Amino acid sequence: MGRKNLKDGLTPIVDELVRRGVSLQQARQEFERQFISASLRSNGGNLCQSARSMGVHRNTLRNKVSSLGIELPSRGPRLGAPKSPKN
Repeated sequence: MGRKNLKDGLTPIVDELVRRGVSLQQARQEFERQFISASLRSNGGNLCQSARSMGVHRNTLRNKVSSLGIELPSRGPRLGAPKSPKN
């Protein structure tokens, strides 16, 4: 999406948020929460792929996910991970 299209798409949303008295901090936090959640969905919950697609380090993304309270989808055991002993 080009910069002009992005700006045109965001303008009415930003205008509405300003009209409602939403602070920059609230708007930024909600935007980040939704943007990161969408990226994670698009990448099948894969944190590394999402970080790469957003141009941030995976640790930065992990910290953002934690601070924004985003729940990562549970994934099955990793390939090659040791199996838990059965009792």
